[in-house]
Amino acid sequence: MNRKLLFFPFALVLSTALWAKDLPKALLIGDSISIGYTPHVVAALKGKVQVIHHRGNAQHTGTGLKMLDRWVGNTQWDVIHFNWGLWDLCYRHPQSKEQGRRDKKRGTLTTSLEQYENNLDELVTRLKETKAKLIWAHTSTVPQGEAGRRVGDDDKYNEAATRVMKKHGIRINDLNSLTDGFPSELFVKPGDVHYTSEGSRKIGQAVAKEISQALSL
Repeated sequence: MNRKLLFFPFALVLSTALWAKDLPKALLIGDSISIGYTPHVVAALKGKVQVIHHRGNAQHTGTGLKMLDRWVGNTQWDVIHFNWGLWDLCYRHPQSKEQGRRDKKRGTLTTSLEQYENNLDELVTRLKETKAKLIWAHTSTVPQGEAGRRVGDDDKYNEAATRVMKKHGIRINDLNSLTDGFPSELFVKPGDVHYTSEGSRKIGQAVAKEISQALSL
């Protein structure tokens, strides 16, 4: 396990005590993909926006519903960039030897498409109460050969997310289209949803751009 990856979110949470009063504040919510690109967003917006990722992994929308209030806390966020999806559409089986017990042949789907849409609707409703500018990030691509995820399910879940975001008037950062076009060398290995440092950097640049536009920087 990458020790830097493990401790990175905690370090960012601690940094909230060092907020500079004159800079806008952005919260990133998401799974390990977002943890990977967060340092690049921080670097791209240094001196312009204070960016943190909540502690830990946002996992699936069920986790989001339980943890959202804690992640948002009492900070008055100017922007919240958020995503759930890769965990929701993942199939897992207790006897699988794959990392995370992933198994799309024998496993059970974490969150049905219908429940995912309902959960997102509730999450967005709660996020709107923060009065922050909200940016939804479409779930990144599911590559061929992924052990617990079916190619094309990312599109189905993003279609459901689009309906929710349009209903609430939330802007969308289409990270799915971006990562669909990534060459194989930007993934850590074949069949893996995770990215190399360069892949995460490219995603981070896209996220930083959306945050800048939302803040009219």
